[in-house]
Amino acid sequence: MEIIRNQNTRNINGQTLIVAVDIGKSVHYGYFRTPMGKEVKPFPFSNTHQGFQEFWQKLFRFQRQQGLKECVIGFESTGPYAEPLLHYLRTCPVKLVQINPMHTKRLKELTGNSPNKTDRKDPRVIADVISLGHALTLVVPEGAAAQLRRLTHARERALKRRTALLNQLHYLMAVVFPEFLEVMKKISTKTATYLIKHHPIPQHIVVLGSESLSKVLKKISRGQMTEQQAQRLFEVAQKSIGIHEGQQSMLLEIQYLVSAVERENGFIADLEKQMIGSLRQIPYSYSILSIKGVGKITTAGLIGEVGDFGKFKTIAEITKLAGLDLYEISSGNRKGQHRISKRGRSLMRKLLYFAVVNMIRSSGLLHEPWHQMVQRGMPTMKVMVALCRKLLRLIFALARDHAVYKENYTQTNTYKLAA
Repeated sequence: MEIIRNQNTRNINGQTLIVAVDIGKSVHYGYFRTPMGKEVKPFPFSNTHQGFQEFWQKLFRFQRQQGLKECVIGFESTGPYAEPLLHYLRTCPVKLVQINPMHTKRLKELTGNSPNKTDRKDPRVIADVISLGHALTLVVPEGAAAQLRRLTHARERALKRRTALLNQLHYLMAVVFPEFLEVMKKISTKTATYLIKHHPIPQHIVVLGSESLSKVLKKISRGQMTEQQAQRLFEVAQKSIGIHEGQQSMLLEIQYLVSAVERENGFIADLEKQMIGSLRQIPYSYSILSIKGVGKITTAGLIGEVGDFGKFKTIAEITKLAGLDLYEISSGNRKGQHRISKRGRSLMRKLLYFAVVNMIRSSGLLHEPWHQMVQRGMPTMKVMVALCRKLLRLIFALARDHAVYKENYTQTNTYKLAA
């Protein structure tokens, strides 16, 4: 595997003011430091519009007094509490960067040789990380990209809720009608959902009868379920070991869970429809969609997570953002294995992984690289990671150049040159 080495970007020079902000729920702490070491001690300001204005006015006055031309503002990668401040500052003439919390956690030990952690110490540690040139590129999504990020996160939360509901439904069906799970392998299918909604217990199946059950299943599944499967379901319903005590209360919960799953399915469908609509507003989306096997939802999710591919200059920055950058732990004669850091956006890795799963099929774009790596004896998961990195490089190159993917491009050009 090739190791992509990211060059530390030195944003600090003799004309740059370093500003660090320790984010809080209701109160933030700001800190200023000049290249010569002059500082403004950490001070609190409220997480309100008035607090933001006071912070900016204080920053502007100090920068003008010191005669500095540039300003870099850094903060830790925290939860949602930083977003209002970021959207306020993105219109100001400053450069925004973010700090990995792991870096501040380790660097704070150097300050006073103590693990002490306070709101007044943290901004100084953040400023130290910025001074060392280890700040990460920050992209605040705007317009359609911002919509895609919100929609992608909403869809992910909805998928988790649906999974939790299906797990609860699986548990209840294992109590009232365990044989149902043997015949219907997945309870999330349309046919299984219909049966659970209208005939959740074995007594209902028996009353319905074999012929009527076969007709219903054939209609709902559009012919995918055979008469033999319907007959098997009827037979196991006659000999079911499902319990009867407390059955009515469980049926009440089953009906609620089925309705909740249907609501989540409708909500997810609405989210995906809006994602596709927002995707059309992204100029380079057609470049990513030109890759066979990368669908609209995956493309929308990746753009939402990245924010704007055009704001990144190197593939190393994108790789680090996804947590797919490699590291090793070696010492002396011991050579460590390459592993991914996982210190980036986990949803990006998830989207890339499932895209690769779709692309390694027999007719997929990545089937040949997959086959070659497996033949060389590489473990399956390492192959998947390598292909995720390969796919991310391809997506970044196409989005950067607004180009369209052409299959067998190298081979075609070789034929042209030979002619």
